[in-house]
Amino acid sequence: MNIQDDTNGKNEREKDLIENFLEYLSLERGLSANTIISYRYDLLKYYEFIVIKNRLPLKDVDREAISQYYHYLNQIKLAVNSIFRNLVALKMFYRFLFTEGYIKNDLTRFIEFPRLKKKLPETLNMKELNRLLAEKNFIGILGKRDQAIIELFYATGMRVTELISLKRNDINLDHQLLKCTGKGNKERWIPFNDRSHRVLVDYLQYIRPKLIKKEDSNKLFLNNHGQPITRQAIFYIIKNYASKSGLKKNVTPHTLRHTLATHLIENGADLRTVQEMLGHSDISTTQMYTHVSRKWIKKEYYKAFPRV
Repeated sequence: MNIQDDTNGKNEREKDLIENFLEYLSLERGLSANTIISYRYDLLKYYEFIVIKNRLPLKDVDREAISQYYHYLNQIKLAVNSIFRNLVALKMFYRFLFTEGYIKNDLTRFIEFPRLKKKLPETLNMKELNRLLAEKNFIGILGKRDQAIIELFYATGMRVTELISLKRNDINLDHQLLKCTGKGNKERWIPFNDRSHRVLVDYLQYIRPKLIKKEDSNKLFLNNHGQPITRQAIFYIIKNYASKSGLKKNVTPHTLRHTLATHLIENGADLRTVQEMLGHSDISTTQMYTHVSRKWIKKEYYKAFPRV
């Protein structure tokens, strides 16, 4: 075996460690396919820098090597949030290698995170929301399908992956509840309002039967070819209707999720209820909406305060 073959063989074994970790995240931790894709991208960037460029085996990494990688991420002008995500993936990876006995030293202590600026989520006020959800916006078969999608996003605060994964039998029209499978394959039941109930009944009775091409199709939302609707299509649909409604904000499915959470808290919902509805594992994630709400209260206060 020549030196090049030996080097290639060692590099492949290093890559195998990454794939073992990703398989663990998928099978044992139940992380979503999109999260796995992001972590693979981040860890392969790390692999290229450490193993290929610096010719250093992953198990021989030290504080200096990790510090060099951090500086490299800054040099290529990654946003702070992207650097943070890269380092999260790296820390989880080395914790896995240490726990599974692939390495003898716990390298996670060398990984320090940049300070993130806390950015409050963008939301829609009621006037903007009503413009987006106006009945006149939704015309024709696909328009009525899109109306059901957007109404359900706001009514339930679901994530995109959760909505496109819904099956027909996940919807209980009689009790106005739906079964949602969230992160880590955790199931939760979410109520939806009368308006969403009305547009869902219309969609299920008159629209979905016209979209179905196969009798065994069980996904709730379908495209015009009878296939399950995709994440990309969902983003396009919402941006398209936001643009047609004249909204200047960058409206995404997550905007509607943030908007629902903010409106619930502004109108007196307790944090635990909102946490359960949104599927947050940690209530501290839900607490950021109290800051959004306080910002709104302050704005309303100064608008209404009688003494100049």
